[in-house]
Amino acid sequence: MIGIDELDVKGRRVFVRADLNVPLDGETITDDGRIRASVPTIRKLLERGAKVVVAAHLGRPKGSVTPKYSLAPVSRRLAELLGEDVAFAADTVGESAQSVVAGLQDGQVALLENLRFEPGEESKDDAVRGEFAERLAALADVYVGDGFGAVHRKHASVYDLPKRLPHAAGDLVLAEVDVLRRLTEDPARPYVVVLGGAKVSDKLGVIANLLAKVDRLLIGGGMAYTFLKAQGHEVGKSLLQEDQIDQVKGFLDEAASRGVELVLPVDVLAATEFGADAPHDVVESTAIPADREGLDIGPRTRELFASKLADARTVFWNGPMGVFEFDAFSGGTRAVAEALVASEAFTVVGGGDSAAAVRRLGLPEDGFSHISTGGGASLEYLEGKTLPGLAALEE
Repeated sequence: MIGIDELDVKGRRVFVRADLNVPLDGETITDDGRIRASVPTIRKLLERGAKVVVAAHLGRPKGSVTPKYSLAPVSRRLAELLGEDVAFAADTVGESAQSVVAGLQDGQVALLENLRFEPGEESKDDAVRGEFAERLAALADVYVGDGFGAVHRKHASVYDLPKRLPHAAGDLVLAEVDVLRRLTEDPARPYVVVLGGAKVSDKLGVIANLLAKVDRLLIGGGMAYTFLKAQGHEVGKSLLQEDQIDQVKGFLDEAASRGVELVLPVDVLAATEFGADAPHDVVESTAIPADREGLDIGPRTRELFASKLADARTVFWNGPMGVFEFDAFSGGTRAVAEALVASEAFTVVGGGDSAAAVRRLGLPEDGFSHISTGGGASLEYLEGKTLPGLAALEE
């Protein structure tokens, strides 16, 4: 992939596919991390005299105009972060988009409305996607792929559009790929991976691929209960994927045969119900009462996980250790994050809920070597999959 420094952009319309898919409470952005991550590439292009046309998606409107998924609040925040006016188009390829783009002067920026308002963006039909990509291509002279959080999607703006224009990878995408290569190509050891989140099924591929690469695998969050059940333990009302138990047993056997240290919680916070103020107790992870559900790793597990991270030279973390949105059950996620901040290892936070947790808990983002903007994209890369958006940029 070539980078934007190799493109001639002065006076040209540069289409930047960014990832601005941020959480909203009404029109209030509750975490602007992805917008902030997109700013350096956009600013660099503006400083070099480009007419920058930014495009992104928000939520899952499923091909129809859905006001709650409008990018208007994002446009306002982007303008604040850039310190520049951002012209906002009320559609993606219609009259508003064409007018706004035609009005851009060198060094000015516009944002198109949510790409997913158009059914062609996510269509499984190559011809339908291609037709939408042609209409997007008419708005620009050059394409820059900088939305790492979307590069695992075979969507019109990610996969089809760069085939129709001279293209390059934005600085954010280049940085993400560089980090992921460090995690997959001769990482410094010990190499420790921490996985959490709700479902084992979301992490099957990455676990299978990483068992051949890592020295130590720490499992927390909701997915840990399926591992505990696979070992024959009672997990009460805790989150459980019964249909994954045989697969997990296979992982346990393979880890043992490869000499990979697979570490599970030794205690958990077991609550009477799922709720922010639910009564709870610390119990052994191997004996969760039948009427309780685990909502966080316990204090001994926090110490255990921290000790298993202390000597690491490379760490990848994806997925919270508990329901971090509830203060009472955020301690496990905080403990892992603080252990990474204290570490001298190359530490990577794998996007998604993990990145959101870092910001929600008020931890210093510069305390980590890298915080990814793409949870799903990072995981698929670590699974060894070909990501359509990267493949298109490499052509």
